[in-house]
Amino acid sequence: MFDKLLIANRGEIAVRIIRAAKELGLRTVAVFSDADEDSLAVRFADEAVRIGPPPAARSYLNADAIIAAARQTGAGAIHPGYGFLSENARFAEAVAAAGLVFVGPTPATIRIMGDKAAARAAARQAGVAIVPGSEGELADLAHAAAAARDIGFPVMLKASAGGGGRGIRVAANEVEFAHHFHIAQAEAAAAFGSGAIYLERFLKLARHLEVQVLGDGNRIVHCFERECSLQRRRQKVWEEAPSPAIGEATRQALCASAVRLAARAGYRGAGTLEYLYDEDTGEFFFIEMNTRIQVEHPVTESITGIDLVREMILIAQGEPLRIAQPQVQARGAAIEVRINAEDPDRNFRPSPGRVAALTLPAGPGVRVDTMLYPGYAVPPYYDSLLAKIIVHAETRDLALARLRRALDEFEIEGVVTTAALHKRLARLADVQAAQFDTGYLERLLAA
Repeated sequence: MFDKLLIANRGEIAVRIIRAAKELGLRTVAVFSDADEDSLAVRFADEAVRIGPPPAARSYLNADAIIAAARQTGAGAIHPGYGFLSENARFAEAVAAAGLVFVGPTPATIRIMGDKAAARAAARQAGVAIVPGSEGELADLAHAAAAARDIGFPVMLKASAGGGGRGIRVAANEVEFAHHFHIAQAEAAAAFGSGAIYLERFLKLARHLEVQVLGDGNRIVHCFERECSLQRRRQKVWEEAPSPAIGEATRQALCASAVRLAARAGYRGAGTLEYLYDEDTGEFFFIEMNTRIQVEHPVTESITGIDLVREMILIAQGEPLRIAQPQVQARGAAIEVRINAEDPDRNFRPSPGRVAALTLPAGPGVRVDTMLYPGYAVPPYYDSLLAKIIVHAETRDLALARLRRALDEFEIEGVVTTAALHKRLARLADVQAAQFDTGYLERLLAA
């Protein structure tokens, strides 16, 4: 048990975790870089500790500084949120070695399921279908090129330690493969501290589905699936639950495969298993697991009524999973759009700056997760996510209408955001009919 929680993150997810912890009666500690001294997380937390200058490598990726902050404040546990150190097994080990609780899976599970190549091997052993790809990590170009020829072009080069759509490149032939290989290695090493690469066949017109699971190390439940096919550069921009692309039989099979694989890993906490779905054949293929809370977790919370962050904390405190599978019921439809500090009319150019004025949408079925407030200075050093607008309604059509209304209410001055893009998407016939795949948004933007 612990009564004080340190949040090793920033932005909207830090605010989200602080709120869940306070509702459980826990005291909270925020950590911040110099760029985030005036952040909402610092304001909301009971205590705050500076951990370094703005660059993430010297602050939010500084494991020693974070653990020292926990010791300094008497925090008994650390919640890593998403990104940064959330899927770093060495950090989870260091937290445990310091006598603290890591709010998430065990280091062994992170190594198996957080490493994309190892997760594919675990899926094979659990009898879960995977996209054809390399058998393991590839360290040199000659072996990687041979593996690519065996798999068949086009192929995706993916960072084994990656996540969030980063560290991915697509090669249509051997010439492109040779060009991308060392670049992909360098990008992976810079983003995740490991240059290990593995390969997957690239499925052009696939859907991206994912299944939310909760586990206590002994028992696993699923909280249904999310549709995440609207993406730009492998980054999700729009998510919804349930997926409008699959029927009940496919849904049951998909979720059962996720539970089977998470159970094999002895999973503890909240996690997400990601799949590609071939609409023509009805087949789904496991691609990776995110051993952490996801950016898009609110859509699952909306349709199930389950506070996933609260459940993570309770499991970390040693409580057995409180939810049985029959209790997890999906009601209605939910959609989340990511509001980023980027200008969609100028090739998504970053748009840091000071928020001069702000109006957030509200009303029935509308939730906004954000760290914004009037006067807040959006820093240029981190991910551009500013807010998530989440809507829930009885049907998908009603959720879309609610989303259009919420986006019309959202106003911000001083920073250009992707809200205008979402306004256009929410009014497109293809999106309203759920006729899209993982390449749809990029084809739309190119046109």
